[in-house]
Amino acid sequence: MSDGDLAPHLSRLGLPDDEIRAYLYLLRTGPSTIDQVSIGLAEPIDIVTPAVRTLVDAGLVGTGGVDGRIVTPVPPASGLQILSRRRESELEQARVATLNAYDTFRRAVSPQRTDDLIEVVTGTAIAQRIQQMELSARKEIRRLDSPPYFTEGHVNNAELEQLARGDVTYKVVYARAAIEDPGRYAQNVQPCVAAGEQARVLPEVPVKLTIVDQQFATVSLPVAEADVNRSLLVVRPSSLLSALIGLFEASWRLAVPLHAGARAPSPVQPIEQRLLGLLAAGANDDSIARQLGVSRRTVFRHLQRLMDHAGATSRFQLAVHAVRHRWI
Repeated sequence: MSDGDLAPHLSRLGLPDDEIRAYLYLLRTGPSTIDQVSIGLAEPIDIVTPAVRTLVDAGLVGTGGVDGRIVTPVPPASGLQILSRRRESELEQARVATLNAYDTFRRAVSPQRTDDLIEVVTGTAIAQRIQQMELSARKEIRRLDSPPYFTEGHVNNAELEQLARGDVTYKVVYARAAIEDPGRYAQNVQPCVAAGEQARVLPEVPVKLTIVDQQFATVSLPVAEADVNRSLLVVRPSSLLSALIGLFEASWRLAVPLHAGARAPSPVQPIEQRLLGLLAAGANDDSIARQLGVSRRTVFRHLQRLMDHAGATSRFQLAVHAVRHRWI
């Protein structure tokens, strides 16, 4: 196959023109330095360098030699899979954007049909749809969080990236079961709260709910019902969406603040602040000890110190005092 025949196929995979020219050059010449590619293509080095880096990231080109200065084509199977998945994701995002644009148009010219209010997503499409919707947020994401989780692993990179940019705010009410999972608490909850997420806790949440801006919401079942119905509902602008927003706001007002960082004022120590948050959420002594990485005896010692300082005679009184005096 000639360069002219291959180039359109590479373009369909999402490779820009500079990357295509660099890849075709390396297919013709074999191992080369970036300087040699630049000279061979008669392109400036500041154009060729990022193009080659993109090819390396895409898995089409590998590096070798001293300091990795030599680049050469590698077996493309894994790289083609990466590029294909990227294109699939981009096409799905384009599909969702087009459907949303048409929905906006149709609502402007005619009343919305009731069968368009809710979309049911099942199977492997659930995790992808969740990520796409989260990344589509422009101002705010509000969430009622409870196991089980459709996405693999604990780290929520999409949320951390949006919080780092500072253009999207997050308000999350966690069910007690979410923070009692040591792996999820350490790898998801703590990093997100430390990055700026506003978090609160309830013993239970009525549904798993994510509201993206004022545009749509996703609803799925909490852990008790998930085994019999693993599906995701996408709710578009309607009175139902307004009701879900009201449900979140009511839950938010009832929930207890959760802080994962060392932000507690004196006399509360950072470990005691976490203890109080877990206590207010209804966690038992064994769960609190596991979350804090201490013994039950140490938990009792901290509780006694806090109760003495608050003048509380019960754990309930201590939790109320802690909320009122902004210890948590």
